[in-house]
Amino acid sequence: MINRIRNYNLAFRPTLLTSIKSYTREKFMKDLMAGIIVGIVALPLAIAFGIASGVSPEKGLITAIIGGFIVSFLGGSTVQIGGPTGAFIVIVYGIVQNYGLEGLAIATFLAGVLLLLMGLFKLGSVIKFIPYPIIVGFTSGIALTIFSTQIKDLLGLQIENVPADFISKWGAYATNISSISYTSLIVGLASIGLIIFTPRVTKKIPGSLAAIVLMTLLVYLYRRFTGDTSIETIGDRFTIKAALPQPEGLSITFTTITELISPAFTIAVLGAIESLLSAAVADGVTGKRHDSNTELIAQGAANMIVPLFGGIPVTGAIARTMTNIKNGGQTPIAGIIHAVVLLLILLFLGPLTTHIPMACLAGVLII
Repeated sequence: MINRIRNYNLAFRPTLLTSIKSYTREKFMKDLMAGIIVGIVALPLAIAFGIASGVSPEKGLITAIIGGFIVSFLGGSTVQIGGPTGAFIVIVYGIVQNYGLEGLAIATFLAGVLLLLMGLFKLGSVIKFIPYPIIVGFTSGIALTIFSTQIKDLLGLQIENVPADFISKWGAYATNISSISYTSLIVGLASIGLIIFTPRVTKKIPGSLAAIVLMTLLVYLYRRFTGDTSIETIGDRFTIKAALPQPEGLSITFTTITELISPAFTIAVLGAIESLLSAAVADGVTGKRHDSNTELIAQGAANMIVPLFGGIPVTGAIARTMTNIKNGGQTPIAGIIHAVVLLLILLFLGPLTTHIPMACLAGVLII
């Protein structure tokens, strides 16, 4: 038994350590450009995923900053970008409704512990054998659920408490359809149109970013010169603090573990699947191979640390990872730069995000 323990090879080899051995100025310049672009692309997504999950937009940003940094610093993929993703929206929203923000933090921390153990016990290769139809069916269901959560903001409906379950939610929409705000609907539809058609004009500017910037500017001018405040913005609902919060401890007891181990397990399994799927897709494009067990350990560390700062679950983000690849990202340095860019935006441009229309964010999430 002792010999087995001595011969056990720790499944933890961060790609960053091997990447910097042959790092050059040319690679850094490519990582720098890719990191800046991915950071800008991640901004509206992090805000939107935070709000849709039932928490404040700054918690989405904090998750992308801290989680993205840890995943790139400790991860087993060359180009993986970590942060909040749409797959967790339904799960996180349900946990917040049932257990509150503290319950979410504890569940995320426990999920981090489970992910860490998965990596240490080398279960990364086992997760790869989950049938593809199950993944497609699960994520398609999540997509439909996310779509349904955005109808209120897209139409500007005046509903104080939207029901959590799918059928009741659409019933509430139908009942309150008379409170529709046509100005919000126009903003939402225009945002969707911009996201769809921007790539046909230029590949360099992400459609979601174009929609956020243009619609925010137009709505700001509209509200200022007409005095019409019917188009709700982030600032009408949330306050964004231009600073990283101080870490806080979690009151984890046997009772809380018993109550939250089930949602924590769901977060861990979903996070493992999405992260390794994203890394596998990236391998197919770059021709490189990721270390699945190291990636799980990094995801575990991220999900153990992020909730201490009030963040939500972290996983590998396929869309942002592909953006990193398409813009020339070479090493995990690009992911670290993306986290730094988001931090600078939070610290120096955070107050400006309060002017983003909720209908525009709904359009981003619907797409």
